[in-house]
Amino acid sequence: MTRSPRVLLALAAVAVAFAAADTYVVVLALPDMMGSAGIPIDQLQRGAPIVSGFLLGYVAMLPLIGRIADLRGRVPVLVAALLVFAVGSLVTSLAYDLPTMVTGRFLQGVGGGGLVPATLALVADLYPAERRGVPLGVVSAVQEVGSVLGPLVGAVVLAVADWRAIFLLNLGVGLVLAAAIRSVAVVEEGAQRPTRDHGLDWVGLGLALLTLVTGVVVFLEPDVLMTDVTWGQLFIPVAGDGRWLTPLGLVAVGSLVLLVVRCCTARHPLVDLRDWARTVREADVLGALLLAVALAGIILAFATADPKVQVFSDRGVWYLVGAAVAAVLFVVHLRRARSPLVPTGALRRTPAWGAMLVSFFVGAALIAALIDIPLFARTTVYPDSQLMAALVLVRLLVALPVGAVVGGYLTHRFPAGVVTACGMACATVAFLWMATWDLTSLEDPVATVPLLLGGLGFGLALAPVNAAVLASTADDVHGLASAFVVVARMVGMLVGISALTTLGLRRYYHEQADLPTAREVCGGASRCDEFTHLLKVAGIAQEHTVFTGAAVCATVAGVLALVVFRTAATRGVSTGDLLRAAG
Repeated sequence: MTRSPRVLLALAAVAVAFAAADTYVVVLALPDMMGSAGIPIDQLQRGAPIVSGFLLGYVAMLPLIGRIADLRGRVPVLVAALLVFAVGSLVTSLAYDLPTMVTGRFLQGVGGGGLVPATLALVADLYPAERRGVPLGVVSAVQEVGSVLGPLVGAVVLAVADWRAIFLLNLGVGLVLAAAIRSVAVVEEGAQRPTRDHGLDWVGLGLALLTLVTGVVVFLEPDVLMTDVTWGQLFIPVAGDGRWLTPLGLVAVGSLVLLVVRCCTARHPLVDLRDWARTVREADVLGALLLAVALAGIILAFATADPKVQVFSDRGVWYLVGAAVAAVLFVVHLRRARSPLVPTGALRRTPAWGAMLVSFFVGAALIAALIDIPLFARTTVYPDSQLMAALVLVRLLVALPVGAVVGGYLTHRFPAGVVTACGMACATVAFLWMATWDLTSLEDPVATVPLLLGGLGFGLALAPVNAAVLASTADDVHGLASAFVVVARMVGMLVGISALTTLGLRRYYHEQADLPTAREVCGGASRCDEFTHLLKVAGIAQEHTVFTGAAVCATVAGVLALVVFRTAATRGVSTGDLLRAAG
């Protein structure tokens, strides 16, 4: 292998890590973002679309993007995903109300999510099945490093600037990575096959710059221009009261339309939309939309719920009904379409569809750690410090990248099912240990042991799951298969946190019902330290239930991995072949 493909993979892995960091950084910026959108901090549910919009873009469009990566190539999808991510970052940084903010976050989700299947498929392109474990582990490790650094980078940026600076940083890094990946790919293509340079589409570039400049001004509405007697005329709507109906807004919209027309008709356009449109049609856009609707219904049903009182939102039943209808139509469409989104037999091997089941339960267990470990810390030893509670979780997160690299190395030497099961066994032990914590356990240094063990266990499972699905599918569906594994994990996280939190709350309410009243405990007073202590004990019982449920999910994932990955040839030969040879 030449140096360029390795550099390309390294850049793609950094891009994945950067997108992963953005997934977590918004948690810190959410209160400020809500304030900018005119949403009071005590109405957190109204700000939920800022998070669910990103999830919707990340998950719902993944299968289509994965299929496009199979048809068009990994590098074009990586570059396009980074550009979409950059545009989404720009729109978010300039957002002036909730709809524009959600639109930007949706585009960020589409771009960030599209990086993952393309990068995993790139690993499969560059390495044979028996050598993929380590690079898959490294990619997973880099992604988890991004998850760890995301909140820290966000905290640093917020300490010196407002929340918009985070997304402007995303914009800059996204563009730099897109340019770097494209440059490395051009060098590699030129070394293999000299290509003819058709020159730059200056007309298209001019229209793009005009769209960008006028659009930014419409978003910002600078006071210095709006209050000017002459320039202010450009901000007066010609009809209605929308800012896009002003003369400047119409120029921005018009230049965008002309840019699209130019890209669809020019001989050598700035962006070849005709070629992309052909690829999207070939990827089965109707099937992708039906699947996206089904996934969107699941996401909205669980992501918009208040886990304190419900498994899914008030409209969740209707979301799930819509998802079920779309899923049925999707299956019917797959049977009838000439070129379906999921080619016939693409996921027929047991490790291929089994990887999605394993990934689902891994996600259900992992989200319990990500959400409930900080909650436990806030309930017990750090009631007044969100930062200190978050740092407790960091002990688990720092072990994840280490486990990912080790898991990749072990996948090269041991069956994928065995490595995954060992990782999930570590996670199970860690959760059962956490289920024994009391009010002061986190003050003991020994509490770090289950945190590190859990992080190591989840890390161990990342590479073998990806290796199994890649080894069990054809080269021309690696992007699609990788996308489905990521979708399964994300759906597992959404369903898992809703179900486990509901079970935990039932335990809490049961414990609370058995408590004496505050006046009985406090001698007639409405509150006292003794009663607060009893409430904390009830809260701990809730977290113990969640941790126990997560242990069950981790155990299910491990057992499934042993069963479904028996025929996964991640080392050149499958576990089933070895057992038959031994017999």
